[in-house]
Amino acid sequence: MKNIATNLNHLPIKSSVKPDGSLWKFKEQLLLGLPFPDYMQKVTSSWLNRVLFVIVSVGLFFLCQRYLFGLAMITHASNDYPWGLFLGFGLFAMVPLSASGFLLGTTVIIFGRHDFESIERLALLNGLLGYFFAVVYLEVDLGMPWRLAYPMFVSLGPASVLFLVAWHVATYLSVQIAELLPPFFLWINRPGWIHYIKRITLGLTIAGIILSTLHQGALGALFTYAPTKIHPLWISIEFQWIHFFCSSIFGGLSMVIVSSTLIHHFMLWRCSKKFTSDLDRITLGLAKGASYAIFTYLIIKLVAIAHDNEWEQLLTGWGAYYLLEIGIGAVLPMILFAKAVRDRQVKWARIAGFIAVFGIVWNRLNTSIVCFNYQLYQEIPHWKEIWVTIAIYAIYFITYRFILYRLPIVFDWEEENS
Repeated sequence: MKNIATNLNHLPIKSSVKPDGSLWKFKEQLLLGLPFPDYMQKVTSSWLNRVLFVIVSVGLFFLCQRYLFGLAMITHASNDYPWGLFLGFGLFAMVPLSASGFLLGTTVIIFGRHDFESIERLALLNGLLGYFFAVVYLEVDLGMPWRLAYPMFVSLGPASVLFLVAWHVATYLSVQIAELLPPFFLWINRPGWIHYIKRITLGLTIAGIILSTLHQGALGALFTYAPTKIHPLWISIEFQWIHFFCSSIFGGLSMVIVSSTLIHHFMLWRCSKKFTSDLDRITLGLAKGASYAIFTYLIIKLVAIAHDNEWEQLLTGWGAYYLLEIGIGAVLPMILFAKAVRDRQVKWARIAGFIAVFGIVWNRLNTSIVCFNYQLYQEIPHWKEIWVTIAIYAIYFITYRFILYRLPIVFDWEEENS
């Protein structure tokens, strides 16, 4: 697409009006202003698209097996290890990495930091798609997606953490969709409708803060249902909720750094000059916030160990593994973030962002799978489960790229200012 945008004057599309003065049709916008044969030729000629097609096709076949014959066809799920990659990665890891929506919304709308405005929509998109596909992973694990509303409306369990998480995620998804309606309205040439969204922006942002804060902690509280099954270093009854909440702060900020870095490198043709010129400064700002969040997270981790008197656990093999996770997944990115801010070196902030994202995924997999029933045998995910997990994430990537190509997320729409 980069070569096409360079060779054709009307691309990339960044206005509702064509160069000749007529309006773009919806089909033309979907095809990025190309004739259908040319568009399909460009799609099929990409090696990345071909790889994604193979991954998704095989993954959909395995998904059919899962829904026709049950989880046993593609997973090793059992009463000993009920949570596999669909929840360990898809839910417990993607939700904290999607916290960027409420973090940047709070920064710009509540605290008035409009110098972060150029990356706010990208953070909101990260949040929306991250939460949506976390629900997709959850439904693959639970089955019967047509009964999604049943525990929320029919068989109510208001004392259940899952009931709380379900309602919060569903409500927060609605909030994030509303927050991303302005670029969609611009794309369909309805800029006047943005006025109605702006009137409730403050309320949407406050609702997002409340909902996201509560269910980030509620996911951690979910593990307190089985405190004796998880290794003591990865579970603390009094502090589990705040561990998950604090880690989601630097996880969400790091994910924005990662996604913006990849977009700037691979999709520069679609970025506006404002986005690219502000990116280094914004990245350092995000790095500063992430370093503070990691420091807070480490202090609370230390307090939890002291409170539960688990110092002797650090001298075991599991303790060495725990210190390895903390050292690589938290201490190292915190030092790199601090170095980046002090020396004004953006590359260290970006490296730290990738490491911090890896650390979040590692921690969630440890808590939900590796250190769950640690006294029993070690569960290794089925290869089909790994494939389906990657396939769903591939669909997430395709959807993410599809939106960035078309909606004004990282570029400016000409009618927006007017």
